[in-house]
Amino acid sequence: MNPFSGYLTELGHGLVTTVELTVVTTVAALLLGVVVATLRICPVPLLRTVGLVYVEVLQNLPLLALLVLFVFALPQLGITFPLFTSAAIVIAAYEGAYFAEAIRAGINTVGIGQAEAARAIGLTFSQSLRYVILPQAFRAVIQPMGNISIALLMNTSLAAAVGVVELTQTANNVNLVEAQPLLIFTGAGLAYMLLALVIGLVTGRLERRLAIVR
Repeated sequence: MNPFSGYLTELGHGLVTTVELTVVTTVAALLLGVVVATLRICPVPLLRTVGLVYVEVLQNLPLLALLVLFVFALPQLGITFPLFTSAAIVIAAYEGAYFAEAIRAGINTVGIGQAEAARAIGLTFSQSLRYVILPQAFRAVIQPMGNISIALLMNTSLAAAVGVVELTQTANNVNLVEAQPLLIFTGAGLAYMLLALVIGLVTGRLERRLAIVR
């Protein structure tokens, strides 16, 4: 008997939750990455240090440990969130550090002369970032940000460890009943692969259209 029969609704809900979690955390992580990357290049030493500490700490801690701490330790302090929200906050904060470094790498590709020209015509630091530097930086790192988005997609599976019923958790629930791990988890893996392919195709097309040829 096909172990997927009778569970299509549950698997569909799990897939939708995975997609929702991926979209929400990608947008939040990208916005956070812009803020942190800005801190990393800010002329104020204290703010640069804050950005550096954020990136170093988040990149050197396991995401699963952060999820467990956030979901199970914070309630001891009286701080609680819905499971989906908790997972989204932690994953966005974690991946934001990687987006920040990708964006900073893009900023480094912008010629120093352009920043100097922006200052020469009277633009402030924030105006230079908004109108001159960041638009070019994003176009230079479309593919790396796509790769980070794919890694983020895969990392959403860790939300199952803290009770979020996404695709991995749903597949595990089905397997507990049907005891067909090879078929069930292969199917879930193929679903993740298809989602990753979609992200790769979208970022590849964006790169071909928007990348700056130097």
